[in-house]
Parts: sequence; structure tokens; C-alpha cells
Amino acid sequence: MIRQHKKMLVFTSIVTLLPIVIGLLLWKQLPDSVATHFGADNQPNGYSSKVFAVFGLPFILLMIHFICVVVTNIDPKEKNISKKVFQVVLWICPLVSLVVCNMIYVYNLGYQLNTGVIGGVLIGALYLILGNFIPKIKPNYSIGFRVPWALCDSENWYHTHRFGGKCMVIGGIVLIATSPFQNVWILLVLAIIPCILPVIYSYLYYRKVID
Repeated sequence: MIRQHKKMLVFTSIVTLLPIVIGLLLWKQLPDSVATHFGADNQPNGYSSKVFAVFGLPFILLMIHFICVVVTNIDPKEKNISKKVFQVVLWICPLVSLVVCNMIYVYNLGYQLNTGVIGGVLIGALYLILGNFIPKIKPNYSIGFRVPWALCDSENWYHTHRFGGKCMVIGGIVLIATSPFQNVWILLVLAIIPCILPVIYSYLYYRKVID
């Protein structure tokens, strides 16, 4: 699958590293100690060197990008992963890199940002995208709700991912709609629920079948 998407992999890797170029353009304006982590009160509670903020974060995301691609490519059921789903995998880290790194730059240039709102919108948008693709995913070991009882039963997998897609879409809408009122803890709860419900549904479906 990597061979088929070699050009796209190169392009998405460049996009992931694009914040380095932006950081170099803003280098003289950025402080030596850059706020890179924020608490529930939307205030910075973690700082990094300017070198790490500009170079380290994009490279870490690039490594995660490569790991996601490789894991997907070596999946024993790789043929069940459609090209469209693989393209979604290719674009997750580049978009996160652009949003997160530029958010850090903007904040450290003196502009006030609500990280809860940005986080809610970013995760909500990701859930909306995934919610439209998840119902179409066939059984595999890399993407989806990969619980044992779903992997061993194609019907369980199908119904779990149909239900999971709805959970993701509803969860995405809720995350975006409530983002102005969120803090980190509310964001975590709203982000976790759409991931847990399909697992519970899958197990209940499994118990119903064996009973």
C-alpha cells in the first residue's frame, strides 16, 4: 500500500514538517522559553525550548506519522483497508501538526487562544470524518474497534462499526457544539465516550449471539 501512495506519503510528510518553516520565519519573535502545554484553566503549565518547539514537535509527529503508515501497511488483513481509509490515516498527523504547532506559535506571540475550543473543534472534526468512514471498514488489525469478539465475527464487526460510525458523528457534533464551554476534563470525557460505547455494544452483541 505504501508503494501505491508513495507520492502522497512524501507530500503529507512535507506538510507535517511545514511548521518548521513557519517557526523559522517567526524565530526572532518567539520567546526562548515556549509554552507548549496547557492546563484545564487554559493557562500554560509546561514550557519547552524554542528549538524543541520549532523542530522537535513536528519531527515527533512525523515519526508518529510513519509509525501509523507502517503499522497499517504490515497489517495481515491490509487488503481489507480501502484506499480512502488509508488516505485518512495519511492526513491525520499532518493536520494535527499544522493546527497544534501554529496554535503554539500564535499563543507565544502574545495572542490569547482558548485551547479547549481549538481542541474540541479539532477532535470533533476528526470524529466527523472518521464517523463517515468507519462503517465501511472491513475487519483488520489496524483501524477500527479491534476487539476480539468483533475480529472473530464478521457480523459483529459490521454492526459494531455501523453503530460506532453513528457514535463518532454524534460525538463530533457534540464536541464542536460545546467547544466554547469546555475545559480539558470535559473534552476528555466527550472524546472517550464515542470510543467506549461501540466496544460495549460489540460485547453485548457477542453475548447475545453465544446465548
